[in-house]
Amino acid sequence: MSTTYSIGEAKTQLSKLVRQAEQGEEVILRRGSHPVVRLVALTGTDATVKRTPGRMRGRLTVPDDFDEWPEDIARALGIIE
Repeated sequence: MSTTYSIGEAKTQLSKLVRQAEQGEEVILRRGSHPVVRLVALTGTDATVKRTPGRMRGRLTVPDDFDEWPEDIARALGIIE
């Protein structure tokens, strides 16, 4: 079953609408009489994606001259004469 709310109603009842969506109810928001948004809960891995430190280790390289400015840019910035 779906429930339809105007955007104004949704502003004042957002917590309630989120709870309904989390419980599996379809929540539709409308602008005037036209439905424009479906509020749905995130499930599974969508809701709990966690970053893993070091996941890209060994896949990226930093060139040895990373901290060096190209001569023309260094000169323009006044870093070298």
